[in-house]
Amino acid sequence: MDMFRSNVSEQQFQTWFSPMRIKSYDAARKELAVFIPSQFFFEYLEEHFRRLIHITISRFFGEDVTLSYEVEVAGNVTVNQESDSTMVPAAAPSSFAANKSPQLAQAVGLAEDLDSQLNVHQSFSNFIEGTSNKLPRSVGQAIAEHPEQMTFNPLFIYGPSGVGKTHLVNAIGMRTKELHPSKRVLYLSAHLFMVQFTDARKNNVFNDFMHFYQSIDMLIVDDIQELAGMTATQNAFFHIFNHLRQNGKQIIMTCDRPPVSLQGMEDRLITRFKSGLMAEMEKPEEQLRRSILHSIVKHDGLSIPDEVVNYISHNVTGSVRELEGIVHSLLAYSVVYGKDIDLEFAQRILAGRIKVEKKDVTIDQIITCTCEHFNVREEEVFGKSRKANIVTVRQVSMYLAHKHTKLTASKIGIYVGNRDHATVLHGIKTIDGRLKVEKELRQALEELESKLIGKAL
Repeated sequence: MDMFRSNVSEQQFQTWFSPMRIKSYDAARKELAVFIPSQFFFEYLEEHFRRLIHITISRFFGEDVTLSYEVEVAGNVTVNQESDSTMVPAAAPSSFAANKSPQLAQAVGLAEDLDSQLNVHQSFSNFIEGTSNKLPRSVGQAIAEHPEQMTFNPLFIYGPSGVGKTHLVNAIGMRTKELHPSKRVLYLSAHLFMVQFTDARKNNVFNDFMHFYQSIDMLIVDDIQELAGMTATQNAFFHIFNHLRQNGKQIIMTCDRPPVSLQGMEDRLITRFKSGLMAEMEKPEEQLRRSILHSIVKHDGLSIPDEVVNYISHNVTGSVRELEGIVHSLLAYSVVYGKDIDLEFAQRILAGRIKVEKKDVTIDQIITCTCEHFNVREEEVFGKSRKANIVTVRQVSMYLAHKHTKLTASKIGIYVGNRDHATVLHGIKTIDGRLKVEKELRQALEELESKLIGKAL
């Protein structure tokens, strides 16, 4: 070590030579093995101090000694490299522990079996397309199929929580790995990136941290808004971003808001976020919510009638997570109470969980519903027929319109064949009197009102 110290500065010695230690020396085979703390050490030593190292080894161990390095992290050997030879990493641990130290990430990251940290259950096969996510989904598939094209780099996906952003970026990563196995894809949250950055500075391995992230082919960062206000972390990410993009590597980010609304983020980063494609993911529309519910029901092997699915998809307008939670709640109540899941059961169980949006019943709905129920054509109701069944439908329509709309008698009369307000009042009074004595008519109106209220929900 004294020879190293005398030929380099004290800072260089402490940084690059002091951490080295001899693992073993085989005199018969002339093989010297040295432990180093990271893969980056091997590259730096070979590039800057190879000649000094070989001269020193020759002086102390003789000529023709073969030198090999072994990366040791927390007592575990991860990579073996031979000096002055082609860099071919040896076998590494099977998983990349992204939440551990950057040294481990660096050492394992250069191995062929880098764990991308992708969720294998979130793929394009179970990502349902709708109007609200069509653009980001289409672009994501294009990126996965042709990662060498930089048309959509970076891809900035934004939208409220629970709309499927994380699922989509995992699907992009999974598809990329499927089509291009050699690509080094990494998914992580912005929070984890920040933790690793802090840990790297604390343990004086910032170079390892930067080198690892600059070696990624597709970097996927979830919830980039978590970096807001973190100036030092943003600076590191800025340099990683620039390096990856300049070298044709894909960057994908998700955020809960568009770049222009990011407070506490450096302007130079926001400018770069906006330089690629910004794709918004909105809350799922009703048809997409219905499709998602059917997918959840099918996946979980449940039996839920279409009318229940329609009821939920119409009234639950929030996130995909909320839809999943409601289905699982219905299942739990169904099992505990031994009840089949029907519309009445769903309405009772979900009464406290969802806000049913009530819409005004229209007179058009009333007339259509009443005619269907009594099997009478609307033209007959609007006409001058005095047949008893048609008069009943006409008067029932007037009665329900008076009860469930804010229309005056005169307006109701106009809708029901241009009758005057006196005719409407007479019709309302007639049905009111009949309801007191005719059980079948009461039942008919109860059914009609139930249907009408269902349409308004």
